[in-house]
Amino acid sequence: MAEVAREPKKKTKRYRALRMNLYFLIVFLLFTALIFKLGIVQIVEGDKHRQDAEKANAKTAYYPTPRGKMYDKRNRVAVDNQAVPEIVYVSTSKTSAKDKLKTAKNLAALIHIDTEFMKDRNIIDYWLAAHPKKAEKLMKDSENSLKPQEVYKRQIERVPKQEIDAIKQNKKELEIAAIYTRFSSGNAYQPQVVKSMDPNKLNGNGNSGSLLDEHDNNKQKPKSDLTYEEVSVVSEHLKELPGIDVINDWTRKYPYDKTLYSLFGGVTTPEQGLLGERKDYYVTRGYSLNDRVGKSYIEYQYEDYLNAHKEKVEYVENSKGEVVSQKPVDEGSRGYDLQLSLDMELQSKVEKVIEKELRRSRAAGNYMVDRGFAVMMDPNNGDILSMAGKRIDLETNKIQDFAIGAFTTQYEMGSSVKGATVLAGYQSGLPHYKTFVDAPLVFKGKTRKQSWTQMGAITELTALQRSSNVYMFHVAMHIAGITYVPHGTLPAGLDDIKKMRNYYAQFGLGVKTGIDLPQESAGMQSNPQMVGGLLLDFAIGQFDTYTPLQMAQYISAIANGGYRVQPRIVTSIHEPDSKNKIGKAIEQRDIKILNKVNNSPSDFDQVHKGMKLVTSSPQGTAYSTFQGSGADVSGKTGTAETRYYGTNKNWWGKETYNLTFVGYYPSEHPRVAFSVVVPSVQDDHDHVSKNIAKGAVDAYKELEKKYNKK
Repeated sequence: MAEVAREPKKKTKRYRALRMNLYFLIVFLLFTALIFKLGIVQIVEGDKHRQDAEKANAKTAYYPTPRGKMYDKRNRVAVDNQAVPEIVYVSTSKTSAKDKLKTAKNLAALIHIDTEFMKDRNIIDYWLAAHPKKAEKLMKDSENSLKPQEVYKRQIERVPKQEIDAIKQNKKELEIAAIYTRFSSGNAYQPQVVKSMDPNKLNGNGNSGSLLDEHDNNKQKPKSDLTYEEVSVVSEHLKELPGIDVINDWTRKYPYDKTLYSLFGGVTTPEQGLLGERKDYYVTRGYSLNDRVGKSYIEYQYEDYLNAHKEKVEYVENSKGEVVSQKPVDEGSRGYDLQLSLDMELQSKVEKVIEKELRRSRAAGNYMVDRGFAVMMDPNNGDILSMAGKRIDLETNKIQDFAIGAFTTQYEMGSSVKGATVLAGYQSGLPHYKTFVDAPLVFKGKTRKQSWTQMGAITELTALQRSSNVYMFHVAMHIAGITYVPHGTLPAGLDDIKKMRNYYAQFGLGVKTGIDLPQESAGMQSNPQMVGGLLLDFAIGQFDTYTPLQMAQYISAIANGGYRVQPRIVTSIHEPDSKNKIGKAIEQRDIKILNKVNNSPSDFDQVHKGMKLVTSSPQGTAYSTFQGSGADVSGKTGTAETRYYGTNKNWWGKETYNLTFVGYYPSEHPRVAFSVVVPSVQDDHDHVSKNIAKGAVDAYKELEKKYNKK
């Protein structure tokens, strides 16, 4: 029995030995595989992995690429780009203050740099970098335990004033300090502009069409006076100037000079960088802090499209932080191009008409006239064909572009709103050809409200033709449900004005037009405690204020039969084309109808008849201007009694008139609608607004004939 019991123990030992051998075999195979893999990694793939290790230390620098262009309605370049040579500096992650100082001294021996931007703090930073031992002596022994940030803060406070003054008196050292400041104004691998060429001096023509200095009036920007001689000498010494490079940057160029200058908007400088209020927005979209962005109007509104895809240059560092290679990895590309609704040739002609008439009116004695506007709009699709605004500097008598005033400033418009008043009357039940007697209205307290002349019994057609105030007063009272009683009260309330505002809003008066531009004004409304006669004033454009653009949208709605169309400046977005022509469209900006005015076609026919009489019949208020012109124009004149609130505060409160005109051409199937506004005229008989309207229509007709021939 004992022999039989030993057999299972032998089997257990053999099983254990077999299992141990199997474990050793598996370990051996794994070890062999590991050695084999290491051999492949080190011998076969060694170079590749070494390159990958180096690339882990690769840094990317971004270099400027041109913004998208702007083309006008006829595919002419309205806003272009111009190459500007610049000296830039790029530091690495291992660049020390000592390295920057050495390069700054060498560069200062080759170029001259403006130092006006230098402040005491800039000089202090330079002094601390240039005199490290003296900087150490500014600290006390008891302060050895302070953190570096606190040490630096105290050193800044303790730099002797005489040291700062000495640098200010040493012109050459101050230039070195200025260059050092430029070097230190950004992060590693972020090109810093040291000096750039004045774009107005490129090619030796003295006038490149660039308005950089006016758009980018920034005291922190180095003077744009880099010369070709400096470009040449720096290029020859690049090996002695580590981090320095000569590149082409870009600035905006305006082929039509200052035409529409204010509307295009400005672009920030590298020193200004991202707009403070939108910094987070830009950073989340990959912008660097010193990137230039559109800062106003079209450039601002369409930044996401105009912004260029920057050129990328890769710098590879070794383990010591030294740059071992440098190569472009992305050439970058220009931003998308915009096609504008504007006709730049028409715009130029209309601006000249405004300038001529403003000067003529001032010479005739209207010395307070300092601005004028004319907006031309396609009433069928909302295209702004011309948005002209001019403002006179009363001190220098020079005329400046003020196109933005067409949608950012507002004025009482006078009788030119009477088309909306008549149509509001129709909506409230007033029949066509309703007769009212144009005679003075007398209310309690001997308050008189009257027209410029007594017209007797008239209909709405004559009221528009001759610009009757009394007829519009009756319309307003009809809307408010008030029966006129001679020498009685006028029991109108704020609700009645609000009702009138709701009617007017259908045409775009008192509400934003929706144009694709920032900072649009909706006009100005006030809510008086005592309404009374203000309801009547409202009906003739003497209470609320509107912008010239709102007036263009309003008359467009009348011209097209009742559709309030959203105005647009940009009609399409295009891929950049290298052949200096507009590229393939990637996005179309659709026509947008904002609302339909609640009037019938026959209502509009009546108003069309009245507005045609304004220009074509002897008693029409614009007949003397348009008779014999051959221009089939319909429209409405306006004269608003107001006070001066312009740029000369000495004249504030003086009685003046705003002269306006709205219209469309031709009377049948209009192709263009327009508004003209000239504030602060002393003589209400001056034809300045009507003359501008006629000149604008004549320019449109002339170009229409020219384009049709082509």
